[in-house]
Amino acid sequence: MIYPIVVYGNPVLKKVALPIGKDYPELQTLISDMYRTLQKSEGVGLAAPQIGLSIRLFIIDLSPLADDLPDFKNFKKTFINPVIEEFSEDEETASEGCLSIPGLSENVRRSVSIRIRYFDENWVEHVEVYSKFPARAIQHEYDHLEGHVYTDRISLIRKQLISKKLVAISKGKFDCAYKTRL
Repeated sequence: MIYPIVVYGNPVLKKVALPIGKDYPELQTLISDMYRTLQKSEGVGLAAPQIGLSIRLFIIDLSPLADDLPDFKNFKKTFINPVIEEFSEDEETASEGCLSIPGLSENVRRSVSIRIRYFDENWVEHVEVYSKFPARAIQHEYDHLEGHVYTDRISLIRKQLISKKLVAISKGKFDCAYKTRL
């Protein structure tokens, strides 16, 4: 199943997501469908709140970037009940977009590296350190589980400058190549 992507303005994007257990119904099907949805929408990350489910689950698939960045060839990961345990003091600013905010991108300041604890799709626990782009992608998706979108991290001036575009998105006035829902 390909899920429609929930867009900016939907209350689910502002909720703190709840942890899930091994008995979560049809979890493997959900994860598989999330990967299909991500591929169809041509993104690199997707959090469960973006498909309307307020649960602590997100996926990252950087393999589409492998032509330019060969290290990402096999970077496809599922994060269940993640907790970012440490953020580096070093930060970088880079442009980010979001499937839930179609047509916009803004510069966002984030930690260069993180340490994260999570369960994979087989309920194996991991504690890993990521840096640079993978760390940025993980922080972006993790924000969705905390009830945030990247525009929450930009300056008030920038947010005011794009406020009309954000209102338009929340009213369904945008174009994109994948299915969405308000």
